[in-house]
Amino acid sequence: MHTVLLAAPTPAGTDKLIRFLSLQGVQIALFIVGAMIMTRFIQWGTARITGRIDQSFTESDELVRSESAKHRHSVAQVISWVAIVIVYVIAVFNIIRALGVPITGFVAPATVLGAALGFGAQRVVQDLLAGFFIITEKQYGFGDVVELTIVGSVATAEGTVEDVTLRITKIRSADGEVITVPNGQIVKATNLSKDWARSVVDIPLPVGADISRVNEILHRIGQQAFADPRMRPLLLDEPTPMGVTEMEVDGVTVRIVARTLPGKQFEVSRDLRARIVRAFGRAGISLAPGESIETGAMVSTTQREGSE
Repeated sequence: MHTVLLAAPTPAGTDKLIRFLSLQGVQIALFIVGAMIMTRFIQWGTARITGRIDQSFTESDELVRSESAKHRHSVAQVISWVAIVIVYVIAVFNIIRALGVPITGFVAPATVLGAALGFGAQRVVQDLLAGFFIITEKQYGFGDVVELTIVGSVATAEGTVEDVTLRITKIRSADGEVITVPNGQIVKATNLSKDWARSVVDIPLPVGADISRVNEILHRIGQQAFADPRMRPLLLDEPTPMGVTEMEVDGVTVRIVARTLPGKQFEVSRDLRARIVRAFGRAGISLAPGESIETGAMVSTTQREGSE
């Protein structure tokens, strides 16, 4: 007695599927793997370039990054972002061709899609254009201390720039928070570390205060700060008393200003404020009742403002 084994029937289309996976499937996988490898390579190259820029800053005697170094860092990040987008666009295009879909068939849908994007993605296009002008006009770059006024927001975003691309700007606030702002939503960009900055300390005094003596003490404080080896590298010139800047019914305001390196105005203001408190305490000069010494900062006149 013979046993006859019947082969199970092969499902329809199995041969085509196997042929597709052995040819087009491998090709598609290669495109995907190649795009991922190219992305990693671009990121690695960008990290090497930006690391070298940062290394040249940390190994030098400069206290702040130069404007060219900040701009080179930002441009490297933007080029990396654009290169990655191009790699994935090329990969998608070749995958579509490997699938056997005629590219000419996408002309009409692409036209409709382009029109839809023109109306629906206006904000994205606005972000890209704004980012392009931020980079090319060198409004701010990596490492700058900025204050950004955002559309529809009462509070400003202030902090140190950590990343700038054509679409977004990432800044880290003093509390360590990372704030991501679309470039197209920036109404005004105030660069607090452009070329040079100015430390401003306002001192409220009672009406009967001896202004001449106060100015003498402030002048002496400016000389001591400028001669201090710790503060001298941060100052571009000697802090100068400006005299009375405001007069009110119950008091007057005296101001002292100092021109500093970019981004160092806050440290200089803290030092001047401490010196003023100690010097006034020794001289027996009191502040106006209920008032405190205020500190502000002015940026250089070469700062740029972003446009809508």
